[in-house]
Amino acid sequence: MDTIEEGDDVLFYYSGSKKWLVRARAGAELHTHIGVIPHGGAVGRRYGARLYTNKNKYVYLLRPSIHDYIMKMQHGTQIVYPKELGYIAARAGIRNGQKIVEIGTGSGSMTTFLASIVKPRGHVYTFDVDEKFMKIAAKNIERAGMSRYVTQKKADLKGGSAPVRGADAVMIDLGDPWEVLPSARRMLRGSGALVAVCPTMNQLEKLSAALVQHEFAEIESSETLVRSIEAREGRTRHAFQGIGHTTYLCFARKAFFDEAG
Repeated sequence: MDTIEEGDDVLFYYSGSKKWLVRARAGAELHTHIGVIPHGGAVGRRYGARLYTNKNKYVYLLRPSIHDYIMKMQHGTQIVYPKELGYIAARAGIRNGQKIVEIGTGSGSMTTFLASIVKPRGHVYTFDVDEKFMKIAAKNIERAGMSRYVTQKKADLKGGSAPVRGADAVMIDLGDPWEVLPSARRMLRGSGALVAVCPTMNQLEKLSAALVQHEFAEIESSETLVRSIEAREGRTRHAFQGIGHTTYLCFARKAFFDEAG
Protein backbone atom coordinates (compact mmCIF):
# COMPACT_ATOMS: atom_id res chain seq x y z
CA MET A 1 0.00 0.00 0.00
CA ASP A 2 1.27 3.47 -0.88
CA THR A 3 -1.01 5.15 1.65
CA ILE A 4 0.10 5.38 5.29
CA GLU A 5 -2.36 3.79 7.69
CA GLU A 6 -2.70 3.96 11.47
CA GLY A 7 0.14 1.96 13.06
CA ASP A 8 2.36 1.92 9.97
CA ASP A 9 6.07 2.63 10.36
CA VAL A 10 7.25 5.86 8.74
CA LEU A 11 10.70 7.37 8.36
CA PHE A 12 10.49 11.12 8.88
CA TYR A 13 13.42 12.28 6.71
CA TYR A 14 14.81 15.80 7.11
CA SER A 15 18.47 15.25 6.20
CA GLY A 16 21.08 12.51 6.08
CA SER A 17 21.83 12.93 9.77
CA LYS A 18 18.35 13.99 10.93
CA LYS A 19 15.69 11.32 10.44
CA TRP A 20 13.29 9.57 12.77
CA LEU A 21 11.67 6.13 12.53
CA VAL A 22 8.23 6.22 14.13
CA ARG A 23 4.93 4.34 14.19
CA ALA A 24 2.25 6.71 12.94
CA ARG A 25 -0.51 7.29 15.49
CA ALA A 26 -3.37 9.78 15.18
CA GLY A 27 -2.91 12.59 17.69
CA ALA A 28 0.70 11.71 18.52
CA GLU A 29 3.53 14.23 18.14
CA LEU A 30 7.30 14.05 17.80
CA HIS A 31 9.19 17.03 19.23
CA THR A 32 12.41 17.80 17.34
CA HIS A 33 14.80 20.69 16.77
CA ILE A 34 12.95 21.48 13.50
CA GLY A 35 9.63 21.70 15.32
CA VAL A 36 6.76 19.40 16.22
CA ILE A 37 6.06 16.63 13.71
CA PRO A 38 2.41 15.52 14.01
CA HIS A 39 2.04 11.75 13.53
CA GLY A 40 -1.63 12.16 12.74
CA GLY A 41 -0.73 14.26 9.75
CA ALA A 42 1.02 11.26 8.20
CA VAL A 43 -1.99 8.93 8.41
CA GLY A 44 -3.87 8.99 5.09
CA ARG A 45 -0.97 10.56 3.21
CA ARG A 46 1.05 8.61 0.67
CA TYR A 47 4.66 7.57 1.18
CA GLY A 48 6.96 10.16 -0.36
CA ALA A 49 4.82 13.17 0.57
CA ARG A 50 6.00 16.12 2.63
CA LEU A 51 4.76 16.86 6.14
CA TYR A 52 5.32 20.31 7.66
CA THR A 53 6.24 21.08 11.26
CA ASN A 54 4.96 24.02 13.31
CA LYS A 55 8.20 25.85 12.41
CA ASN A 56 7.39 25.58 8.68
CA LYS A 57 10.11 22.98 8.15
CA TYR A 58 9.20 19.79 6.37
CA VAL A 59 10.12 16.10 6.43
CA TYR A 60 9.54 13.47 3.76
CA LEU A 61 7.35 10.52 4.71
CA LEU A 62 9.39 7.53 3.58
CA ARG A 63 8.67 3.81 3.78
CA PRO A 64 11.37 2.32 6.07
CA SER A 65 13.83 -0.04 4.42
CA ILE A 66 15.76 -2.82 6.15
CA HIS A 67 18.70 -0.38 6.19
CA ASP A 68 16.56 2.09 8.17
CA TYR A 69 15.42 -0.53 10.67
CA ILE A 70 19.01 -1.65 11.26
CA MET A 71 20.43 1.83 11.69
CA LYS A 72 17.61 2.87 14.04
CA MET A 73 17.35 -0.33 16.09
CA GLN A 74 18.06 -0.45 19.80
CA HIS A 75 21.67 -1.48 20.44
CA GLY A 76 22.33 -3.97 23.20
CA THR A 77 25.68 -4.77 21.58
CA GLN A 78 27.72 -3.42 18.67
CA ILE A 79 25.75 -4.05 15.48
CA VAL A 80 26.99 -5.32 12.14
CA TYR A 81 26.57 -2.32 9.81
CA PRO A 82 24.93 -2.36 6.36
CA LYS A 83 28.30 -1.76 4.70
CA GLU A 84 29.40 -5.19 5.96
CA LEU A 85 26.00 -6.84 5.56
CA GLY A 86 25.83 -6.18 1.83
CA TYR A 87 29.20 -7.79 1.19
CA ILE A 88 28.37 -10.70 3.50
CA ALA A 89 25.23 -11.46 1.50
CA ALA A 90 27.04 -11.26 -1.84
CA ARG A 91 30.16 -13.15 -0.75
CA ALA A 92 28.23 -15.94 0.98
CA GLY A 93 25.65 -16.16 -1.81
CA ILE A 94 22.64 -15.62 0.45
CA ARG A 95 19.31 -15.92 -1.40
CA ASN A 96 15.63 -16.63 -0.93
CA GLY A 97 14.74 -20.06 0.45
CA GLN A 98 18.02 -20.76 2.24
CA LYS A 99 18.51 -22.07 5.77
CA ILE A 100 20.85 -19.80 7.72
CA VAL A 101 22.36 -20.32 11.18
CA GLU A 102 23.63 -17.41 13.26
CA ILE A 103 25.78 -17.98 16.35
CA GLY A 104 25.70 -14.82 18.45
CA THR A 105 22.48 -12.88 17.87
CA GLY A 106 23.68 -9.63 19.44
CA SER A 107 21.21 -6.81 18.76
CA GLY A 108 19.72 -8.67 15.79
CA SER A 109 20.99 -6.48 12.95
CA MET A 110 22.43 -9.36 10.91
CA THR A 111 19.47 -11.56 11.85
CA THR A 112 17.03 -8.98 10.51
CA PHE A 113 18.99 -8.45 7.30
CA LEU A 114 19.40 -12.16 6.54
CA ALA A 115 15.71 -12.86 7.21
CA SER A 116 14.73 -10.11 4.77
CA ILE A 117 16.65 -11.96 2.03
CA VAL A 118 15.76 -15.60 2.68
CA LYS A 119 12.03 -14.96 3.30
CA PRO A 120 9.42 -16.17 2.59
CA ARG A 121 10.63 -19.73 1.89
CA GLY A 122 13.84 -19.60 3.92
CA HIS A 123 14.55 -19.29 7.62
CA VAL A 124 17.16 -17.96 10.05
CA TYR A 125 18.03 -19.90 13.22
CA THR A 126 19.87 -17.68 15.68
CA PHE A 127 21.50 -18.65 18.99
CA ASP A 128 22.80 -16.63 21.93
CA VAL A 129 23.48 -17.12 25.64
CA ASP A 130 22.58 -13.67 27.02
CA GLU A 131 18.85 -13.36 27.74
CA LYS A 132 19.04 -9.58 28.11
CA PHE A 133 20.44 -9.12 24.62
CA MET A 134 18.08 -11.76 23.24
CA LYS A 135 15.08 -9.72 24.41
CA ILE A 136 16.45 -6.59 22.75
CA ALA A 137 17.10 -8.52 19.54
CA ALA A 138 13.58 -10.01 19.58
CA LYS A 139 12.06 -6.51 19.74
CA ASN A 140 14.28 -5.29 16.88
CA ILE A 141 13.45 -8.30 14.71
CA GLU A 142 9.72 -7.89 15.41
CA ARG A 143 9.83 -4.14 14.66
CA ALA A 144 11.22 -4.91 11.21
CA GLY A 145 8.49 -7.48 10.58
CA MET A 146 10.88 -10.45 10.36
CA SER A 147 9.82 -12.54 13.39
CA ARG A 148 8.01 -15.24 11.40
CA TYR A 149 11.21 -15.99 9.48
CA VAL A 150 13.44 -16.25 12.57
CA THR A 151 13.76 -18.89 15.29
CA GLN A 152 15.62 -17.51 18.30
CA LYS A 153 16.97 -19.85 20.99
CA LYS A 154 19.23 -19.65 24.01
CA ALA A 155 22.09 -22.10 23.51
CA ASP A 156 25.84 -22.34 24.00
CA LEU A 157 27.27 -24.00 20.89
CA LYS A 158 30.87 -24.16 22.11
CA GLY A 159 30.34 -27.79 23.09
CA GLY A 160 29.99 -29.00 19.50
CA SER A 161 26.21 -29.42 19.45
CA ALA A 162 24.36 -29.12 16.14
CA PRO A 163 20.70 -28.14 16.68
CA VAL A 164 20.31 -27.43 12.94
CA ARG A 165 21.47 -29.58 10.03
CA GLY A 166 21.89 -28.86 6.34
CA ALA A 167 22.46 -25.11 6.71
CA ASP A 168 23.47 -23.17 3.61
CA ALA A 169 25.50 -20.72 5.68
CA VAL A 170 26.64 -20.18 9.27
CA MET A 171 27.28 -16.68 10.59
CA ILE A 172 29.44 -16.27 13.72
CA ASP A 173 29.60 -13.09 15.78
CA LEU A 174 31.56 -14.04 18.90
CA GLY A 175 34.81 -12.92 20.50
CA ASP A 176 36.22 -16.44 20.13
CA PRO A 177 34.69 -17.78 16.87
CA TRP A 178 37.14 -20.72 16.68
CA GLU A 179 35.42 -22.26 19.70
CA VAL A 180 32.21 -22.95 17.73
CA LEU A 181 33.80 -24.28 14.53
CA PRO A 182 32.98 -27.94 15.39
CA SER A 183 29.31 -27.00 15.75
CA ALA A 184 29.37 -24.83 12.64
CA ARG A 185 30.90 -27.61 10.56
CA ARG A 186 28.32 -30.16 11.73
CA MET A 187 25.46 -27.81 10.86
CA LEU A 188 26.77 -26.81 7.41
CA ARG A 189 26.11 -28.68 4.21
CA GLY A 190 29.09 -29.50 1.97
CA SER A 191 30.58 -26.34 0.42
CA GLY A 192 28.37 -24.24 2.70
CA ALA A 193 29.58 -20.76 3.61
CA LEU A 194 30.95 -19.72 6.99
CA VAL A 195 31.21 -16.02 7.86
CA ALA A 196 32.78 -14.68 11.04
CA VAL A 197 32.78 -11.12 12.34
CA CYS A 198 36.09 -10.32 14.05
CA PRO A 199 36.87 -7.03 15.86
CA THR A 200 40.67 -7.53 15.79
CA MET A 201 43.34 -8.88 13.46
CA ASN A 202 44.60 -11.19 16.21
CA GLN A 203 41.21 -12.91 16.11
CA LEU A 204 41.43 -13.19 12.32
CA GLU A 205 44.83 -14.83 12.58
CA LYS A 206 43.73 -17.38 15.17
CA LEU A 207 40.46 -18.09 13.35
CA SER A 208 42.16 -18.64 9.98
CA ALA A 209 44.50 -21.26 11.46
CA ALA A 210 41.57 -23.00 13.15
CA LEU A 211 39.57 -23.03 9.91
CA VAL A 212 42.30 -25.02 8.18
CA GLN A 213 42.39 -27.48 11.09
CA HIS A 214 38.64 -27.99 10.76
CA GLU A 215 38.82 -28.56 6.99
CA PHE A 216 37.53 -25.27 5.62
CA ALA A 217 38.73 -23.93 2.27
CA GLU A 218 38.58 -20.66 0.29
CA ILE A 219 39.47 -18.68 3.42
CA GLU A 220 39.37 -14.92 2.88
CA SER A 221 39.62 -11.99 5.28
CA SER A 222 38.63 -8.43 4.47
CA GLU A 223 37.64 -5.01 5.74
CA THR A 224 34.84 -2.91 4.26
CA LEU A 225 35.14 0.88 4.15
CA VAL A 226 32.61 3.33 2.75
CA ARG A 227 33.49 6.96 2.00
CA SER A 228 30.55 9.34 1.70
CA ILE A 229 30.54 12.21 -0.79
CA GLU A 230 28.60 15.44 -0.31
CA ALA A 231 27.54 16.13 -3.90
CA ARG A 232 26.45 19.75 -4.34
CA GLU A 233 26.71 21.86 -7.46
CA GLY A 234 30.04 23.64 -7.56
CA ARG A 235 31.19 22.41 -4.15
CA THR A 236 31.25 18.62 -4.07
CA ARG A 237 33.65 17.18 -1.51
CA HIS A 238 34.25 14.22 0.78
CA ALA A 239 32.05 14.17 3.86
CA PHE A 240 33.81 15.11 7.10
CA GLN A 241 31.89 12.50 9.04
CA GLY A 242 31.16 8.87 8.25
CA ILE A 243 31.47 5.27 9.39
CA GLY A 244 35.06 4.08 9.04
CA HIS A 245 36.43 0.84 10.43
CA THR A 246 33.87 -1.21 12.34
CA THR A 247 35.04 -4.83 12.06
CA TYR A 248 36.88 -7.42 10.00
CA LEU A 249 35.19 -10.25 8.12
CA CYS A 250 36.40 -13.80 7.53
CA PHE A 251 34.84 -16.09 4.90
CA ALA A 252 35.36 -19.80 4.33
CA ARG A 253 33.68 -22.88 2.78
CA LYS A 254 33.18 -26.34 4.27
CA ALA A 255 35.42 -28.84 2.47
CA PHE A 256 36.46 -32.48 2.81
CA PHE A 257 40.25 -32.78 2.79
CA ASP A 258 40.24 -36.61 2.69
CA GLU A 259 38.11 -36.86 -0.46
CA ALA A 260 40.40 -36.64 -3.50
CA GLY A 261 39.69 -37.64 -7.08
